[in-house]
Amino acid sequence: MKINNKVKLLAVVGNPIKHSLSPIIHNYVLRKFDFNSIYTHFMLPKDISVNDFKNFIYYSDLSGVNITLPFKEIAFNAVDEINGIANDIQAINTIVKKDSKLIGYNTDADGFYKSIQHYKAKHILILGAGGSAKSIAMILKHNNIQISIANRSIDRLKFFESFGETMTFNELIKTKKCYYDIIVNATSTSINNELPLQKEILINLFDNCKLAYDLMYMQNNLTPFCRLASEKNIKFIDGKVMLVYQAALALLYFHEMKITDESLFKISNMMASALNIKL
Repeated sequence: MKINNKVKLLAVVGNPIKHSLSPIIHNYVLRKFDFNSIYTHFMLPKDISVNDFKNFIYYSDLSGVNITLPFKEIAFNAVDEINGIANDIQAINTIVKKDSKLIGYNTDADGFYKSIQHYKAKHILILGAGGSAKSIAMILKHNNIQISIANRSIDRLKFFESFGETMTFNELIKTKKCYYDIIVNATSTSINNELPLQKEILINLFDNCKLAYDLMYMQNNLTPFCRLASEKNIKFIDGKVMLVYQAALALLYFHEMKITDESLFKISNMMASALNIKL
């Protein structure tokens, strides 16, 4: 794999951002392939405007940016051009600066699907209705997987009405339905070391699922969601797996490299080895 000699400054932006493993996995691959690039992180204020967000990236030396919570939807409105499934999701997690333009992509969607593909799930419950939930709902719909979406408030559920069943957390509790193949925590509650729902409700949901999946992760510990699944002997994975797949795609975009199954497989597995996890 070869790239040109121009130094590329890459970064992930979010708030909080200290916990992010993106610099570790990106820099690991960049060193392995002797890419002339470096990857770091920046914390931006949570109340940053779309215009200030755009100016930060546009007038910086950054060549490419990954976006994490809570800026994926702000970023969607800050770029000059949007490619692929990001148009439908209305949220992006990757920006490439090219020819004085900011070009947006969403690699979360494909990253998530690759991480659950072999489970052959027929019905998935998504907890939360933010940017990450939009990404995974869209890719699941494209792959004809039945979806239910639950959120604390009703406001954000409108976007998901064409995807499948939508309900508030209170409505989910009242239905007492618990037959989902995969339960996905797409909320940000793990950042605060909290569960997205009451413990008893989650246990009821876990009892009949194949996999508990938290899109968030902690560097050295299990998230509360994954820890509860582990206590109930339910298979679980956290956001490190999705992180690796989406990061591999982003790296290929950053370096204008052809995306093939071979290149994606190679880079994903290298990034996974940097975190001592298996895909």
